[in-house]
Amino acid sequence: MTLSSTARTTHPPKSAWLAPLVYLLAGGALLGLSTNLAKLAGDIQLPALAFLFWSISGAALILLVLAAFRRNLPPVNRRTIEYYAISGLLGVAGANLVFFTAIPHVGAGFVALIITLPPLLTYIGALALNMERFQVLRATGVISALAGAVTLAFHKLSAPDADYLWILLALIGPVLLAIGNLYRTLRWPEGVSSDALAPGMLIAAAVILLSVGFLPGFSLKVPTDRSLPIMLIAVQAMVFAGQFLLLFLLQKSGGPVFLSLLGSVGAVVGVPVAILLQGETAPEGLLLGTLLIGAGIALLNIGKAKQYPNKPD
Repeated sequence: MTLSSTARTTHPPKSAWLAPLVYLLAGGALLGLSTNLAKLAGDIQLPALAFLFWSISGAALILLVLAAFRRNLPPVNRRTIEYYAISGLLGVAGANLVFFTAIPHVGAGFVALIITLPPLLTYIGALALNMERFQVLRATGVISALAGAVTLAFHKLSAPDADYLWILLALIGPVLLAIGNLYRTLRWPEGVSSDALAPGMLIAAAVILLSVGFLPGFSLKVPTDRSLPIMLIAVQAMVFAGQFLLLFLLQKSGGPVFLSLLGSVGAVVGVPVAILLQGETAPEGLLLGTLLIGAGIALLNIGKAKQYPNKPD
């Protein structure tokens, strides 16, 4: 019996909302921190691909060692290889390469905001695929979180110095994340636990990023004349390790729609950090946007608690 199935049978329904909420808040906080670390990497002229590749590789090694210690290594077969490759492409390599490349052009705060957009896409997809039963509270929560993100993004787009090309390119990231959220739930290999799947996905993402490094115009080279780039990569590797382990735990316990709120929590953390520590200008509508996002998380959490006794996600 896997860890995830054990949790499902031992947690009483009344407290079933607590673990997903903890995973959501912790994972979202790490996501918000990650976007700001990417901004710092750009400030010290560390190429986005190099920063992402070495950070993902470090995170994969951390989770692989943890899995080996727990004697729960990622299984390798035709089914899991497909899962690792597609999950790694959509949710790690593709989305993060888009975000990390865009951050120097649009700012860490804006990227932290648009990562809040997947909930609506994920929710619509989940309803269409019969993965989610329509519930007014949860639908209202998704709309509220999305309204908060749109409120903040609208002001960014209407700024006189807005870089529309990079803004539009950055918006590809949330689409990849939403597809990845649905795919990981639909194709979750039977009998495999969260802490075995996470390192497998990161290893696949590292291989994908390595292959991108051989294309013209891309580089995996890290400056070695100073220690800051290496220290930054080490910190990001630890952040990624925690973030993606929590992502799989949340995926299993909360479902794809609740999982997609990671970006909303990430924005609540990432935007203030970008403002206070990196000197970015506070977006107009920040208070209203944050309140709407917070209300959305609360409504989705309440809806999850009401839905659990009948059918978990």
